Amino acid sequence: MSGLRSWIARRLLLGVAQTVAVVLLVFVLTEALPGDAAVAFAGDQPDPERIAAVREAMGLDRPAHIRLGEWVTGLLHGDFGTSLASGRPVSGFLADGFGPTVLLATVTVLLLVPVGVGLGVLAARREGRFTDRLISSATLGVYAVPEFALGVLLVTVFALRLGWFPPTAVGYGTDLLAHPVALVLPVLVLLARPVCSLSRLVRAGMIDALAAPYTAHAQRYGIPGFRVRYAHALPNALAPATQQLARTVDWLLCGVVVVEALFVIPGLGTVLMNAVADRDIPVVQGLAVVFGLATVVLNLGADLVTHRLAPRSGVAA
Repeated sequence: MSGLRSWIARRLLLGVAQTVAVVLLVFVLTEALPGDAAVAFAGDQPDPERIAAVREAMGLDRPAHIRLGEWVTGLLHGDFGTSLASGRPVSGFLADGFGPTVLLATVTVLLLVPVGVGLGVLAARREGRFTDRLISSATLGVYAVPEFALGVLLVTVFALRLGWFPPTAVGYGTDLLAHPVALVLPVLVLLARPVCSLSRLVRAGMIDALAAPYTAHAQRYGIPGFRVRYAHALPNALAPATQQLARTVDWLLCGVVVVEALFVIPGLGTVLMNAVADRDIPVVQGLAVVFGLATVVLNLGADLVTHRLAPRSGVAA
C-alpha cells in the first residue's frame, strides 16, 4: 500500500509541475502573438494618444512579469480576467460554452465505451475470421475520413436530402439536451474516429492477453472461458485503451472546433474561435488554461485507472 501511495504522490507532483508549465507556456505564447492588441482595439487610423490610452486600460504598459504575477494571482482565486472586447468576466464565456461542449462529450463517451470495447472484443474472439476482417477494414476506412468531410457527408445525406435531422444547431440555443435531434449528427461525427481507434486497441490487447501464459494457466485450472476472457484478459486489454479514452475525452472537452463550427454549436470551440478573431487575449488565455488543466487531470485519472487494471504495466510516474 505504501508503494501505491508513493506512486500516487509522484503522479500528483508531476501533475502540479505540468499545471505550472501550462500556465507559464500560455502566458509566454500569448505574449509572443504578432501585432499590437492596443492598435487593434483602438479602431481604424487611431492617433497615438488613443493607442496609449488603450494600452494603459489593457495594462500593456506594465512589464510582462508584473502582468504575469497579477494574472497568476487571479487564477489562484478563480479569476480568469476580463474580456477586452465586451468587458465581461472570462469565466462567463467559459460558463456559456462549457455546457454544450460537456453535453457533446458526455453523450459521445457514453456511446464510445460500449461500442468501441464491444467491437474490439468481438474482433479478438473472431481473430482471422470474416467478422474480424470486416471490423478491422471498416474501422480503418472510417478512421481515414477527416471529421469535416464526414460531417459534410452526413449533413448532405441525412439533413439536406432525407430531412431526418437538422443540419445545424441554430435556433436551439445552448439547451441542446431539450432538442436531442440536434445532437445526432454531431455525435456521430465525434464518435466515428474514437470508436475505430478504441476498438483496434482493445482487439490488439485482447489478442495479446488471451495468448499470455497466465490465461493458459487459468484455463488449465478449469476456470470457465467467459471468466477467463472478461475477468482476466479484458482488464489487461483495457489498460492501453484507458489512455486512449483519456485522450479522446480531452479532445472532446477541449472544444472540437471543426465539429462545433460545422454544426454551429455554441461550445468552447466556438468561444475560442470568436476570441481569436476579436484578438481577445484574456479569453484565449483562460480557455488555454482550462484546456491544459483538463489534459493534466484526465491523464492523471487515466494513469490511476491503468495502474489499477494492470499494475504490471509499469506506468511511468
